[in-house]
Amino acid sequence: MEAHGADLRRVLVLAFCVSGIWSAYIYQGVLQETVSTKRFGPNNERFEHLPFLNLAQNVVCLVWSFIMIKIWSNGKSGGAPWWSYWSAGITNTIGPAMGIEALKYISYPAQVLAKSSKMIPVMFMGTLVYGIRYTIPEYVCSLLVAGGVSLFALSKTSSKTISKLAHPNAPLGYGLCFLNLIFDGFTNATQDSISARYPKTSAWDIMFGMNLWGTIYNMVFMFGWPTASGYEAAQFCKQHPEAAWDILLYCLCGAVGQNFIFLTISRFGSLTNTTITTTRKFVSIVVSSVLSGNPLSEKQWTSVAMVFSGLSYQIYLKWRKLQRMTKKRKSM
Repeated sequence: MEAHGADLRRVLVLAFCVSGIWSAYIYQGVLQETVSTKRFGPNNERFEHLPFLNLAQNVVCLVWSFIMIKIWSNGKSGGAPWWSYWSAGITNTIGPAMGIEALKYISYPAQVLAKSSKMIPVMFMGTLVYGIRYTIPEYVCSLLVAGGVSLFALSKTSSKTISKLAHPNAPLGYGLCFLNLIFDGFTNATQDSISARYPKTSAWDIMFGMNLWGTIYNMVFMFGWPTASGYEAAQFCKQHPEAAWDILLYCLCGAVGQNFIFLTISRFGSLTNTTITTTRKFVSIVVSSVLSGNPLSEKQWTSVAMVFSGLSYQIYLKWRKLQRMTKKRKSM
């Protein structure tokens, strides 16, 4: 009976994590698309300063992580010092800025799909730089994802979707997304290195260090000189409170979503978290297509299916590998 109760609690916690991640990040995607495509005020002005979203996100997550550290740290020490994140902060500032800037040139579903192909630059760099040999199933995954993204990029986009973009330019938009993925790869590698050197580093410590440096770099970029774009962005928000409210909600969704990701990883592991976030991306594309009026053609839906088939197969391969490792440990 006790075991049954424990299983039920575990299922309820998992359902709580799934609903938290899905609701936070799907709504954040809606807000991101709204800010990047909506026209505000009587003059139908666009919010052109999209990197400002990253600065706002950094500030909110910095404050949030500081509060969480004060609440949950209990005076523990031994984590990575704040200054050790300076290099990861650079790539974590440039990469997301490119990803969000891409929304001026391609639709939100196209951006989500392109950013879902993270395995391609990882495998490319692994083979080219480190001489890593991947298995045939891993290559099948990457080919499905690469083929799906390519098919989507080559498919004709509806005129309604194009009319919402500030400066339609598919090659530039996809190029920015892939540069975003490359910078993310360096960021993740640096974070892993820091965590290896300082094993007592908590998720909140990482969140605080990354967003501290992100805030510093973005402040310099957005407000570092008299004609910097941050002043125009702040003035736009002052003139259009609706845009400022959307940006605040966007940032809060990111902070809340991080909470649920940390909870999921701590209770169920990174593989479960990857599965939840991958399915969330698919749902975000469906929501964008239905709610935001971005109709996809049959060919584009086929490409979406190809990408998420590849990602699902990758998750299955990771699960099999984890099962084999678990059996090996038990036998030893």
